[in-house]
Amino acid sequence: MNQCKVMKDGYLEKRSNGVLQLWKKKRCVLSEDGLRLYDCKGESGKEMRFELMSTLDCVEYKRGLVYFTIVMNGGKEIDFRCQQEGTAWNAEIALALVRFKNRVAFQTGWNRHLSHAGSCGEGDVEL
Repeated sequence: MNQCKVMKDGYLEKRSNGVLQLWKKKRCVLSEDGLRLYDCKGESGKEMRFELMSTLDCVEYKRGLVYFTIVMNGGKEIDFRCQQEGTAWNAEIALALVRFKNRVAFQTGWNRHLSHAGSCGEGDVEL
């Protein structure tokens, strides 16, 4: 993800997996391929690639915060929250995920078309 265009860089809070499920502030970098999370010390933590994400849902607005969930392909849910004013992280991530899935679908369809065209011998028609 290092060579991809950065679309958004800022802070989110991620709910921890522990028993207490505390909210921890993370620096997040959104790119064309996914979301990279860094801890407060700047160390790389987790890379969440779009190819492993299913959807973004459960958007709630409470007391000036936006709560949302990223659902991974295996069903694992990762909860986030951010300030409601000015950040729109949930929308940015959702749009980037849709763009990624559209790009993959187009490429898959195009490759299928090319392989089908090649196997049918379209260029070899004799009259």
